[in-house]
Formats: sequence, C-alpha cells, structure tokens
Amino acid sequence: MAPPPVVALHGIRVVHGSATILDVPELAVEAGQVLAVIGPNGAGKSTLLRVMGLLQAPSAGSVRFQGERVSAADGLGVRRRLASVLQAPLLTDATVRDNVALGLRFRGVEGARVAARVAEWLDQLDIAHLADRQARTLSGGEAQRTALARALVLDPELLLLDEPFSALDQPTREALIDDLGRILRRRRTTAVLVTHDRGEAQALGDRVGVMLGGRLLQVDGAEQVFRAPASEDVARFVGVETLLDCRVRAVGDGVVVLEAGRQTIEVAQPAEAGEWVRLCVRPEDVTLSPRAPAGARSSARNHLDGAIVRLAPSGPHVRVTIDCGFPLVALVTQRSVREMALEPGTQVTAHFKATAPHLLHHAKP
Repeated sequence: MAPPPVVALHGIRVVHGSATILDVPELAVEAGQVLAVIGPNGAGKSTLLRVMGLLQAPSAGSVRFQGERVSAADGLGVRRRLASVLQAPLLTDATVRDNVALGLRFRGVEGARVAARVAEWLDQLDIAHLADRQARTLSGGEAQRTALARALVLDPELLLLDEPFSALDQPTREALIDDLGRILRRRRTTAVLVTHDRGEAQALGDRVGVMLGGRLLQVDGAEQVFRAPASEDVARFVGVETLLDCRVRAVGDGVVVLEAGRQTIEVAQPAEAGEWVRLCVRPEDVTLSPRAPAGARSSARNHLDGAIVRLAPSGPHVRVTIDCGFPLVALVTQRSVREMALEPGTQVTAHFKATAPHLLHHAKP
C-alpha cells in the first residue's frame, strides 16, 4: 500500500462571523513534495498554513497528519514534528549558532549531536562564517538564512513557509530561493509554501495551488498551472495578459483556426468548429519585429500586424501593448526596445507559435 499523505485536509472551512475565510474540500501533500500556494493578500493563504500547522482550529472539517486525524486542541506532539519559517525571522537575542540550536535543545537533543547538526546546517545555508555573530546585527537575508537553518536542522516531517522571502531585496531573495530549492530537492523535504509571488512558486513548487477568495481554484503541476490555467481568474493571476473571445472557424491537422476580429490565429489545441473559446496568451510568448513583408517573417505560426499603443517598464523588461484589432501584450527586453526604437505608434509584427496559447472553452459571450 502507498503511504498516506504527510498532511491531508478534508472539508475544511474557516468562518469568521458571516464571512468564509477558507473553503478547501480536499487537499493533500505527499512525502517529498513541495506545494506552493499563490494568491493575493487576503486570499486565505496564511489561514491555510495555520490550519495545516494545527495552530488554528477550522470551523468544519478535519486534518490528517501521516494518516492520523489530528486537531489544534491536542496537536502539540504533531507540532513538534513540524517546522515553520515566517516573513519575520523572529530570532532570539543570541548568536547565530545558538539560534540555530534552539529547537534542538527544546527537543532534548544532546550537546554533541546539537553541535554537529548545527554545524551542518550553518554550512548548508552558507552562514558558517556568521556562527558567532549576534542575531541583531544580521542583514535581512542573513537573518532569514538563520531562520531556515533553525527550521531545517530539526529534520521536520513538514516544513511550512509563510511568505519567507517577501521582505528581502531582489538579489538576496533570488540567491536564497536558489539555495533553498537545491536543499529541498536534494533532501526531498516535504514543504508547503504560501506566497503572492509567481516566481517563487515556479522556482520551488512541484505542485502549485492558486487561491482566490479562500478557495483553491486550481491545484496542478507547476507547468500545468502556468501554461494551462483552468479558468479566467486563474489565468489572470498567473500572468496571462491577453484574453480574447474567439470563434473557431476551422479544425484540421491538430490545429484550430480562430477568428479574432480581423485577424486569424492558429492554435495547436483541440476545439470544435463553430465553438466559442477564450484565447489566453502569455506576454513572454510573444516576440516583436519591425513590420516586415510576409516572405521575411519568422517560423512562428502566427504573425499579427499592429501598432504599439503603450510601453510600461517591468523590471529588466518592458511590457508592450500592441493594437492588432485587439490588445496584445508582449514582454520584451529593454535592449529590444532601444534597438527597434519602439514607441507608441510604431508599426510592428507580433509573432507567437501555435503551441503557445491556451484555450478556455465557454459559451458564446
């Protein structure tokens, strides 16, 4: 028989007054898996984590840990088998070494074993050189590495991560996410991360759940969630910026031809002739070139001529909105903007492959 999930929720509801904060009919996290739950502030992500960690009793439903039903009221023994890392590191006024050792000492681990395990995790999180530093002198990234070492040194059966990177600057966050991902994969640590950041979920999650309004609207493999969102709400949250109602004009050879205003678009997904679908295109799947004659175009299946209506900086990239008879958003490098002298009014051709879009099926709008 397969082992039970490390943690499983059944019929969970959390209600405050007349407001339902959390409504999760079923959710399970298997051993060695990292589940990343993404959603905006107020979506219920932290409440989900508190219920999983037996820090909050749900209004209805049950929590099972390693197959056994458990509750917040009698969950102290289970909570000792978990570890949590929060947005604020919450370190004690002691050295880094003593902070990392704290949980082991609470659990009665003997001194020699404490020293060896602490040394291992100081090295794993690249903070061995900080062992004798006072925690109050650490930078934000160093403090969070210390908090992670303090959690992981316990070898928890379940690691709960509540927005642990949100207070860090981008370079520090990226380096820490890279190191943590390597550790979680190598040690096959079971973990649940809640975050509002799509990049964190993509970097760390084996599975991704999208939570909006207290409900998990989709839980799938990370690639499936980002490439094939289950609904328009999910699509918008995971970064799809072009959503367009189209009618299927023709079907053949594994490709459907869509009518999109004055344009036709070919998509390598199943659909019925005459059906109305919603086309979803991610901005990073769209490339731009100066307006070119048909014979000089790229090998991409779709080539849509249009004029730029807006450019908006987005970190190292620029979001470019093109009027192709409908608004189409592309994500391009700042270098491309300079080299092609892109500005409002510039005539361009937008290209994307037939395999790039995702189709949502629905009735005629």
